[in-house]
Amino acid sequence: MKTDHPIYTQEQISAWLRGLMSVALADNDYSDQERILFDQISHSEEWGEEVTIANFEPIAAQELAEALGSDRSVGQNFLRMAVMMALADGKYTDTEDRVIQEFCTALGQEITPINELRLKLTEASHHEEHHPDLLEPVKEWLDHMDIHESRLANLICKVVPAQCPFERDVVLFGRKIMHIPAMCEINPLYDQLVGLRFRALTYLDEKGEDISKYY
Repeated sequence: MKTDHPIYTQEQISAWLRGLMSVALADNDYSDQERILFDQISHSEEWGEEVTIANFEPIAAQELAEALGSDRSVGQNFLRMAVMMALADGKYTDTEDRVIQEFCTALGQEITPINELRLKLTEASHHEEHHPDLLEPVKEWLDHMDIHESRLANLICKVVPAQCPFERDVVLFGRKIMHIPAMCEINPLYDQLVGLRFRALTYLDEKGEDISKYY
Protein backbone atom coordinates (compact mmCIF):
# COMPACT_ATOMS: atom_id res chain seq x y z
CA MET A 1 0.00 0.00 0.00
CA LYS A 2 1.44 3.37 -0.97
CA THR A 3 1.79 6.06 1.64
CA ASP A 4 2.74 9.71 1.63
CA HIS A 5 5.87 8.86 3.59
CA PRO A 6 8.58 6.27 2.92
CA ILE A 7 8.43 3.17 5.06
CA TYR A 8 11.23 2.49 7.48
CA THR A 9 14.05 0.46 5.98
CA GLN A 10 15.22 -2.83 7.47
CA GLU A 11 18.46 -1.08 8.48
CA GLN A 12 16.51 1.56 10.38
CA ILE A 13 14.37 -1.06 12.12
CA SER A 14 17.41 -3.09 13.16
CA ALA A 15 19.13 0.02 14.50
CA TRP A 16 15.90 1.05 16.26
CA LEU A 17 15.60 -2.31 18.03
CA ARG A 18 19.29 -2.35 18.98
CA GLY A 19 18.87 1.14 20.39
CA LEU A 20 15.93 0.05 22.53
CA MET A 21 17.96 -2.93 23.73
CA SER A 22 20.82 -0.61 24.66
CA VAL A 23 18.42 1.32 26.90
CA ALA A 24 16.97 -1.83 28.44
CA LEU A 25 20.42 -3.19 29.29
CA ALA A 26 21.88 0.14 30.45
CA ASP A 27 21.25 -0.41 34.16
CA ASN A 28 22.31 -4.10 34.10
CA ASP A 29 18.80 -4.93 35.29
CA TYR A 30 16.88 -6.40 32.35
CA SER A 31 13.53 -6.60 34.12
CA ASP A 32 10.68 -8.94 33.25
CA GLN A 33 8.68 -5.95 32.01
CA GLU A 34 11.49 -4.85 29.70
CA ARG A 35 11.96 -8.40 28.43
CA ILE A 36 8.24 -8.73 27.69
CA LEU A 37 8.26 -5.33 26.03
CA PHE A 38 11.18 -6.21 23.78
CA ASP A 39 9.63 -9.57 22.90
CA GLN A 40 6.43 -7.80 21.88
CA ILE A 41 8.43 -5.44 19.69
CA SER A 42 10.73 -7.97 18.07
CA HIS A 43 8.31 -10.83 17.38
CA SER A 44 6.36 -8.91 14.81
CA GLU A 45 5.57 -9.98 11.27
CA GLU A 46 5.73 -6.33 10.22
CA TRP A 47 9.54 -6.53 10.28
CA GLY A 48 9.54 -9.09 7.47
CA GLU A 49 11.60 -11.49 9.57
CA GLU A 50 11.60 -12.73 13.12
CA VAL A 51 14.17 -11.01 15.28
CA THR A 52 15.17 -12.11 18.74
CA ILE A 53 17.38 -10.81 21.50
CA ALA A 54 20.12 -13.17 20.28
CA ASN A 55 20.16 -11.36 16.91
CA PHE A 56 20.96 -8.00 18.44
CA GLU A 57 23.71 -6.28 20.33
CA PRO A 58 23.67 -2.81 21.89
CA ILE A 59 24.42 -0.11 19.35
CA ALA A 60 26.81 2.83 19.51
CA ALA A 61 25.17 6.25 19.38
CA GLN A 62 26.88 7.31 16.15
CA GLU A 63 25.98 4.05 14.41
CA LEU A 64 22.35 4.57 15.43
CA ALA A 65 22.36 8.11 14.07
CA GLU A 66 23.86 7.03 10.75
CA ALA A 67 21.27 4.27 10.36
CA LEU A 68 18.25 6.42 11.24
CA GLY A 69 19.31 9.21 8.90
CA SER A 70 18.71 12.93 9.00
CA ASP A 71 14.90 12.97 9.28
CA ARG A 72 14.32 14.68 12.64
CA SER A 73 10.87 13.14 13.09
CA VAL A 74 12.37 9.64 12.85
CA GLY A 75 14.89 10.58 15.54
CA GLN A 76 12.21 12.07 17.78
CA ASN A 77 10.01 9.02 17.42
CA PHE A 78 12.93 6.77 18.33
CA LEU A 79 13.72 8.87 21.41
CA ARG A 80 10.10 8.66 22.54
CA MET A 81 10.17 4.89 22.21
CA ALA A 82 13.49 4.80 24.10
CA VAL A 83 11.92 6.71 27.00
CA MET A 84 9.00 4.27 26.96
CA MET A 85 11.45 1.36 27.16
CA ALA A 86 13.22 3.00 30.09
CA LEU A 87 9.89 3.50 31.87
CA ALA A 88 8.59 -0.01 31.19
CA ASP A 89 9.32 -1.04 34.76
CA GLY A 90 8.10 2.24 36.27
CA LYS A 91 11.64 3.55 36.79
CA TYR A 92 13.89 5.90 34.82
CA THR A 93 17.47 5.45 36.01
CA ASP A 94 20.56 7.62 35.62
CA THR A 95 22.29 4.94 33.55
CA GLU A 96 19.33 4.66 31.17
CA ASP A 97 19.28 8.44 30.91
CA ARG A 98 22.98 8.54 30.02
CA VAL A 99 22.45 6.15 27.12
CA ILE A 100 19.45 8.15 25.89
CA GLN A 101 21.41 11.40 26.17
CA GLU A 102 24.22 9.88 24.09
CA PHE A 103 21.64 9.03 21.43
CA CYS A 104 20.31 12.60 21.62
CA THR A 105 23.79 14.05 21.03
CA ALA A 106 24.46 11.77 18.05
CA LEU A 107 21.05 12.61 16.56
CA GLY A 108 21.58 16.34 17.13
CA GLN A 109 18.42 16.51 19.25
CA GLU A 110 17.38 16.87 22.85
CA ILE A 111 14.50 15.83 25.05
CA THR A 112 13.73 19.16 26.66
CA PRO A 113 11.06 17.86 29.10
CA ILE A 114 13.43 15.18 30.45
CA ASN A 115 16.30 17.67 30.76
CA GLU A 116 14.13 20.18 32.60
CA LEU A 117 12.73 17.49 34.89
CA ARG A 118 16.24 16.28 35.75
CA LEU A 119 17.28 19.84 36.60
CA LYS A 120 14.26 20.41 38.83
CA LEU A 121 14.82 17.17 40.70
CA THR A 122 18.52 17.94 41.11
CA GLU A 123 17.78 21.36 42.56
CA ALA A 124 15.08 20.08 44.92
CA SER A 125 15.78 18.58 48.29
CA HIS A 126 16.07 14.79 48.35
CA HIS A 127 13.51 14.79 51.16
CA GLU A 128 11.03 16.97 49.32
CA GLU A 129 7.87 15.34 48.06
CA HIS A 130 7.61 15.99 44.33
CA HIS A 131 4.30 17.02 42.86
CA PRO A 132 3.03 14.75 40.06
CA ASP A 133 2.56 17.84 37.85
CA LEU A 134 6.32 17.73 37.31
CA LEU A 135 5.65 15.01 34.74
CA GLU A 136 3.19 17.03 32.68
CA PRO A 137 5.81 18.27 30.15
CA VAL A 138 7.02 14.69 29.63
CA LYS A 139 3.45 13.52 29.13
CA GLU A 140 2.82 16.25 26.57
CA TRP A 141 6.01 15.34 24.72
CA LEU A 142 4.95 11.69 24.46
CA ASP A 143 1.49 12.78 23.30
CA HIS A 144 3.09 14.51 20.29
CA MET A 145 4.60 11.37 18.80
CA ASP A 146 4.03 11.63 15.06
CA ILE A 147 2.37 8.60 13.49
CA HIS A 148 2.36 8.64 9.71
CA GLU A 149 3.84 5.27 8.78
CA SER A 150 2.32 1.80 8.97
CA ARG A 151 5.33 -0.02 10.36
CA LEU A 152 5.65 2.51 13.16
CA ALA A 153 1.94 2.25 13.94
CA ASN A 154 2.14 -1.54 14.05
CA LEU A 155 5.19 -1.32 16.29
CA ILE A 156 3.31 0.88 18.77
CA CYS A 157 0.37 -1.52 18.83
CA LYS A 158 2.82 -4.33 19.60
CA VAL A 159 4.59 -2.39 22.34
CA VAL A 160 1.56 -1.03 24.19
CA PRO A 161 -0.79 -3.84 25.29
CA ALA A 162 -4.56 -3.58 25.01
CA GLN A 163 -5.01 -4.10 28.75
CA CYS A 164 -3.06 -3.06 31.82
CA PRO A 165 -0.39 -5.81 32.04
CA PHE A 166 1.66 -7.47 34.71
CA GLU A 167 -1.02 -7.34 37.44
CA ARG A 168 -1.20 -10.66 39.22
CA ASP A 169 -1.37 -12.38 42.60
CA VAL A 170 1.47 -14.52 43.89
CA VAL A 171 -0.19 -17.59 45.40
CA LEU A 172 1.68 -20.26 47.35
CA PHE A 173 -0.04 -23.35 48.71
CA GLY A 174 -3.43 -21.87 47.95
CA ARG A 175 -2.78 -18.61 49.81
CA LYS A 176 -2.14 -15.21 48.32
CA ILE A 177 1.28 -14.07 49.49
CA MET A 178 1.49 -10.77 47.64
CA HIS A 179 -0.05 -8.72 44.87
CA ILE A 180 2.03 -7.30 42.02
CA PRO A 181 0.37 -4.08 40.83
CA ALA A 182 -0.62 -3.42 37.25
CA MET A 183 1.58 -1.33 35.00
CA CYS A 184 -0.95 1.51 35.13
CA GLU A 185 -0.45 1.72 38.90
CA ILE A 186 3.36 1.93 38.79
CA ASN A 187 3.89 3.80 35.53
CA PRO A 188 2.69 7.43 35.73
CA LEU A 189 2.85 7.72 31.94
CA TYR A 190 0.55 4.78 31.23
CA ASP A 191 -2.29 7.05 30.09
CA GLN A 192 0.04 8.51 27.47
CA LEU A 193 0.92 5.04 26.22
CA VAL A 194 -2.76 4.11 25.93
CA GLY A 195 -3.45 7.31 24.00
CA LEU A 196 -0.52 6.59 21.69
CA ARG A 197 -1.84 3.11 21.03
CA PHE A 198 -5.27 4.52 20.21
CA ARG A 199 -3.77 6.96 17.68
CA ALA A 200 -1.77 4.15 16.09
CA LEU A 201 -4.88 1.96 15.79
CA THR A 202 -6.82 4.86 14.30
CA TYR A 203 -4.10 5.44 11.70
CA LEU A 204 -4.02 1.77 10.68
CA ASP A 205 -7.81 1.61 10.53
CA GLU A 206 -7.92 4.68 8.27
CA LYS A 207 -5.36 2.99 6.02
CA GLY A 208 -7.65 -0.02 5.71
CA GLU A 209 -5.47 -2.42 7.69
CA ASP A 210 -6.96 -5.19 9.82
CA ILE A 211 -6.60 -4.09 13.44
CA SER A 212 -8.66 -6.93 14.96
CA LYS A 213 -5.43 -8.79 15.88
CA TYR A 214 -4.63 -6.05 18.39
CA TYR A 215 -7.78 -6.55 20.46
